[in-house]
Amino acid sequence: MIVCHCMGITNHQITAAVIWMRSADPDTVITPGKIYRALGKRADCGGCMPLFLDTMRNCANLGPATTSPSSHTIPQLGTGAPHEGRPQSHRLSERSIAV
Repeated sequence: MIVCHCMGITNHQITAAVIWMRSADPDTVITPGKIYRALGKRADCGGCMPLFLDTMRNCANLGPATTSPSSHTIPQLGTGAPHEGRPQSHRLSERSIAV
């Protein structure tokens, strides 16, 4: 089925692009813009976006690869680890104010 008449993109091409991107990088965020670029095309009028997004969402490989939660270590706030490269006391309200 043709999804984008302006660029001649089919649902099979969208699915193939999603599968290709997911196999290249399992953690990548797949967007319509990335799919257009992977196909060597550009969005034109935007009238196809609702159908384009539905086609993307119906692709089984759209979501990120599932891994066990124990394989990722997420630092907890309040444990003394720096947050975004700053010490936790980066806010004025948390600093001691000299009177």
